[in-house]
Amino acid sequence: MDYDILIVGSGPAGQHAAWQAARMGKKAAIIERKPSIGGAGLQTGTIPSKALREAAYLASRTGTQGMREASRTARYGVMAEAVRRKDLVVTQQESVIVKRLLKSGVSLIPGEASFVDAHTLAVTDSSGASRLLTADVILLATGSRPRRPSHIPFDKKTVLDSTSILNLKKLPKSLVVVGGGVIGCEFVSIFAALGVEVTVVDSHEQLLAYLSEDVVGVLADSFAGMGVEFHMRERVTAVSIEEGRTLTLLESGKKLYAEAVLYALGREPNSQGLNIPKIGLELDQGWIAVNADFQTSVANIYAVGDLIGWPALASTGMEQGRAAVLHAFSGKTHVMAKNLPMAIYAIPEISWVGKTEKEAKKEHLDYVVGRGHFKETARGQIIGDTAGLVKLIVDAQSHKLIGVHIVGESASELIHTGQLLMHFNGTVHDLVSNVFNYPTLAECYKLAALDCLSRLPRPS
Repeated sequence: MDYDILIVGSGPAGQHAAWQAARMGKKAAIIERKPSIGGAGLQTGTIPSKALREAAYLASRTGTQGMREASRTARYGVMAEAVRRKDLVVTQQESVIVKRLLKSGVSLIPGEASFVDAHTLAVTDSSGASRLLTADVILLATGSRPRRPSHIPFDKKTVLDSTSILNLKKLPKSLVVVGGGVIGCEFVSIFAALGVEVTVVDSHEQLLAYLSEDVVGVLADSFAGMGVEFHMRERVTAVSIEEGRTLTLLESGKKLYAEAVLYALGREPNSQGLNIPKIGLELDQGWIAVNADFQTSVANIYAVGDLIGWPALASTGMEQGRAAVLHAFSGKTHVMAKNLPMAIYAIPEISWVGKTEKEAKKEHLDYVVGRGHFKETARGQIIGDTAGLVKLIVDAQSHKLIGVHIVGESASELIHTGQLLMHFNGTVHDLVSNVFNYPTLAECYKLAALDCLSRLPRPS
């Protein structure tokens, strides 16, 4: 064989699979069809959108909010500068990744891969030249792309998906966002914070319908404060471009005019072109089925990341890639953390781990809820985030945490305290007895824990 392992795709899952293989002394290579390393995580999704979000967040801190005071850059000059800085972050991060891969001895092979047999890939480069490469193990980490229905006239200028919107050089005056999920909410935040008139269309009763109402309520209030208009329980029937503006038709008959439309309803797996039927694998609408070790029905072929579906996060993809390689070369199952942290980088951020109240009720669990509000802490008052919230869901019998939900500044960082406590079967009493730096937002954990204790039945 040419390699011990060939990895198709250079996103977070592929990178971490390659590093793990190198650490085990295996000859590894990554095949990447795009001219740049990093996949959607670095090039067209996670990192660039968060970089833009940071620029929008800073620009939104207008006037005095707590002790922070910022002058706002001219609205229509912000986007070009934000895109420039986003591109700089991506370039720097790509350089770090390439150096680390090469230092680890991982080969980088440009081209598009397709199966010849279970151990052989044909790799075609940009000139059309093709060569065959063989490996004991093949790992697929080709990721996903925005869903682009054929009836939506995407033009990358006025009708956009979550990739093309990242490259706008100037802000539209108005924007319709189709979809109130994670991607939609993040972009609503970015553009509303920069002064764009944003309208959201979603088929559910609330944004992020699977999350706690009180947590999402803080986000919805923030959106409303930025002038966002909502059309909930509505579906889009058509989008068109008329006289330099977009027209979005709703099932109810409403017509929404805007300078641009972002269509943010779902993603699709990048499994086309791999010639997967050649090796006998079956696809479920493009997704690849795997077992607990991320092994497909063909023993030496593994799949990880967005390609296998939920949760489709960069963070989980990284660990999936590592776990797959560990199993492939040691035969051992790598047990991943049971409770995975999730984050939505909106303004404000939302992050959670474990069960929601809806899930606890559905499972007929006996639980209590405790809340710690940012406004109750000196740090929350200093930074001007008085709407933030840490919410704990605690088992009423064992007093263990079964869910943590946070909305507000640094929620994506704060969540890891709750995640680790859950991982080590900690109780609400551990939070009460812990000492947190003062002043911090993390103090909200203790406030929420004390709130829980006041609601738990007293020992007889």
